[in-house]
Amino acid sequence: MLRLLLLGFAVLLVLAGLVCTIAGADGAWPFTLWGLLLVAAVLLERWRYSHTPKADDGPWQETGERFVDPESGRVMSVWYSPDSGERRYVPISENDNRLP
Repeated sequence: MLRLLLLGFAVLLVLAGLVCTIAGADGAWPFTLWGLLLVAAVLLERWRYSHTPKADDGPWQETGERFVDPESGRVMSVWYSPDSGERRYVPISENDNRLP
């Protein structure tokens, strides 16, 4: 809903800037410029997030690796996703038969 409102506002800015520029008003071009920038930002934002890789919820495997986290002092377990190659570090107390 907010996306559509921003897009509508941006189109109105472009139209207002064009009408004022054609009518001969001085200083109307910033309306057109900002409207075009807002249209591009709204459309490119949707494109950017549609081309972002999705989080992998595939099979996670515990590697058996364990280490002590130097910041928290907790023992961590390493989990690995063969599909993406991603590694996750999970505190041992949270590994009770649950995947990360």
